[in-house]
Amino acid sequence: MAANIWVFLFFYVILYMGSAVSGTFMPVYFQSVGFTQAQIGGLLSFGPLVAVLAQPVWGSLGDKSRTKNLILTILLTGSGVSMLLYPLHDSFAYLLLIMCLFTFFQTPAFAITDAITLEALGRQAGSYGIIRMGGTFGYAVMSLLFGFYAKEHIGSMFGTFALVMLAGLLLLLRFPKVKGHQYAGRKMQIWQLFANRRLVLYLGFCFAINLTLGYYYAFFPLFFKGLGADNGLLGWSAAISAVSEVPFLLLSGKIFSRVRIPYILLGAAAATALRWLLFSVLHSPYAILPVQALHGLIFIVISVTMSVFINKEVPGELKASGQTLNGLINLGIARMIGSFAGGIASEHFGMQKLFLYSSVITVASMLLFALVAFRRELRIDTGISS
Repeated sequence: MAANIWVFLFFYVILYMGSAVSGTFMPVYFQSVGFTQAQIGGLLSFGPLVAVLAQPVWGSLGDKSRTKNLILTILLTGSGVSMLLYPLHDSFAYLLLIMCLFTFFQTPAFAITDAITLEALGRQAGSYGIIRMGGTFGYAVMSLLFGFYAKEHIGSMFGTFALVMLAGLLLLLRFPKVKGHQYAGRKMQIWQLFANRRLVLYLGFCFAINLTLGYYYAFFPLFFKGLGADNGLLGWSAAISAVSEVPFLLLSGKIFSRVRIPYILLGAAAATALRWLLFSVLHSPYAILPVQALHGLIFIVISVTMSVFINKEVPGELKASGQTLNGLINLGIARMIGSFAGGIASEHFGMQKLFLYSSVITVASMLLFALVAFRRELRIDTGISS
């Protein structure tokens, strides 16, 4: 299994290199072909809308297939091929169609990868933080390298992404086979996951945080460039965000053994509120760069915490579905609403004012979550059924 850890590590490097290209520079490409903020918000919101439909479909297929590896192979292939279709035309309708097609394959790949990795690791699941750190370095390195190259060659992102997916497919051949537990076993439906009250509570809180992250991911590149940054600085910004994830990934095993999940999620939310507040008052791209270090206390904390929690709490027959349900809610619905509503609202209020509103939303969600979570824990500690 030790050799497999290295295989998984390098695969995460590859997977998140692709994410750096598509996630960081896609809004810049849309702007380069002449779209407005509202149009960009529309394009970036319809992708997550498709993800809402795609996540449970691929999760169910993963649980019912002979191996989850086959499903991941299809997802990587579809992502790479659909990315190559983007530059064939620059009309809004065409790009909207391709965005939906691309998201249908690309978004579930992360959840299926987590399901395969955590299940294959078994008792070595504590190594997941180290493995996921490969994604952090892959994202950071690609953000820097492609950020400088994209100053003059933004259109090269499509071929670059496709080559990265090809490398991922070759590495996937080295994965151990992880079966779908419903292929020849007990049949379970995805809605049975909602019987787990803690899962529902955590998903709801993470949804509120990811709502604001949806606006950030869609519009931060435009906001940052509006302050005077170029694509090179945008690459540095993404790299700082990625590298800031390393401390949590190194310490995640110890953190999970010593800190209860509600406190971990509240800490991530507090960092989120502070980050958006600082974005709302700073006016220099160089002042924004150090604030990006707060990213290491937000997305990666939420992502890893929920992945590990789902792997432990969800029955084997629904592990892939559990991971994709998390992706559906937090990478699909939340991101869709955040990008679509954010695109419209930013034209009325301005991007910087909307970051202030995002901070307020985050603080309000923290107060509500703390009230519900700690009342629930009090009922359990006092022996009252919840």
